[in-house]
Amino acid sequence: MSELVHRLTGYAIALLQKLIQTPSFSREEDQTAALIFQFLTHQGACPRRDGNNVWAVSKHFDASKPTILLNSHHDTVKPGSTWTHDPFGATVEGDKLIGLGSNDAGASAVSLLATFLCFEQQETAPPFNLICAITAEEEISGANGIRRLLPLLPPIDLGIVGEPTQMDLAVAEKGLVVLDCVAHGRTGHAAREEGENALYKAVADIRWFEQYCFPQVSELLGPVKMTVTQIQAGSQHNVVPDRCTFVVDVRTNERYTNQEVVELVRQHVTSDVTPRSTHLNSSRIALEHPLVRRGVALGRRTFGSATLSDQSMMPFTTVKVGPGDSARSHTPDEYILLSEIRAGVQGYVALLDGLGL
Repeated sequence: MSELVHRLTGYAIALLQKLIQTPSFSREEDQTAALIFQFLTHQGACPRRDGNNVWAVSKHFDASKPTILLNSHHDTVKPGSTWTHDPFGATVEGDKLIGLGSNDAGASAVSLLATFLCFEQQETAPPFNLICAITAEEEISGANGIRRLLPLLPPIDLGIVGEPTQMDLAVAEKGLVVLDCVAHGRTGHAAREEGENALYKAVADIRWFEQYCFPQVSELLGPVKMTVTQIQAGSQHNVVPDRCTFVVDVRTNERYTNQEVVELVRQHVTSDVTPRSTHLNSSRIALEHPLVRRGVALGRRTFGSATLSDQSMMPFTTVKVGPGDSARSHTPDEYILLSEIRAGVQGYVALLDGLGL
């Protein structure tokens, strides 16, 4: 398979350069979706497209076999003002490929596409089905990305989510729930003992968010973490505020569902608490899972990830793994090493080759 891997990796790198040169901000990924669709078609696959999500099902698909989803995303954030290279230049400097989305998560996306094609272009079918899906709106956890696609796919037994982890295995991932909180009071003149100050009520609740410790702590992800990040109250200096709003960023572990966290918070604070959503849950794969055991045998480290991905919206067993370094994501002059892409394709193929589920 080594010659096939080498050839497809070259094609993958060329595709990544085209993807970098084509702006694909969240909700604006139509052109990169077209590039991915054309790439799969040219390689003999039979891709499908729904919105800006592109996927292909193996020609060897057999409903009696377990199904593995290979997934990453092709949308990007917008570049900041401190880039010194052209974010869309796909500049190559030695081993570096510099450009927006190169690390997060273009390298994972093209490496998974090459991996899918490696198994697709072999004569012998693997002992599992493969579906490769490169999806939209991951950076905003949008409704038209993986959530829109999953109902269109066959049942999935295992998901491999491509994000920059230096090819180590993120066997657990923190979830996210954002809480909009409102404390209510009654207006009055600030010069007199009038009114009921909503800001003081909010402060009492904010102190609870600062001090409360959830009893169930994850050995991989640590405790649930709550951080108050925004607050707003008052209309003018001499009026007691009757309303104070504040926002809480909550990073959940796998010991709690997001809905359980919301209900517990409501039991302890007096403010109204409204979650923006509860679908971005924490996840975990058993360390005894065959894919994890295989990764460890190949020398891969296992860890718990604090960063969110589309893994949070997958209601089946998942692991997050991919080439690149998360520390480079969303930074000026983002880059991926070409050697990391080569190692990424080889690493994905090694994880899957002969895997039994």
